[in-house]
Amino acid sequence: MEKIGYQVYIPIFPTPENQNLESWLKVIGDLRSNIGAQTIFIGHSVGASFILSILESLDLPVRAAFLVSGFLGLLDNEEFDNLNKEFVDRKFDWDKIKSNTQKFYLYHSNNDPYVPVEKAYELATNLCVKPIIIENGGHFNEKAGYKEFPRLLSDIKNI
Repeated sequence: MEKIGYQVYIPIFPTPENQNLESWLKVIGDLRSNIGAQTIFIGHSVGASFILSILESLDLPVRAAFLVSGFLGLLDNEEFDNLNKEFVDRKFDWDKIKSNTQKFYLYHSNNDPYVPVEKAYELATNLCVKPIIIENGGHFNEKAGYKEFPRLLSDIKNI
């Protein structure tokens, strides 16, 4: 992204120790002065739900949110659920989230080993968008062969 002229911030969040909504929002608080009308958020997995929390707290709309393998609610995986519950198992203010984002993109795989594709449709329904289903993308991580995500980059360039 930097190679094509974007200013990029990659926050370092405490995880797994101290992984909670409050500690992550504190990290973002340090970057708030950089959030504006041209901001683009990109979040993967629980990071997608975290972006929803950020969007709830803003007083201005950002340009876009790209949510990859995002989900709401628990996944029936004790390890993940214990770590992520505070991020995903809560009531969101969908009207506020949608009013604070000009455009949403939801990417999900038809064979994600952690997050069922039904979770993408649940999230899409709440955001009033259609998910982009990628064949055989797994969890869009290095284990699934994702060192690059050309579709995501293309969609970012197009906005």
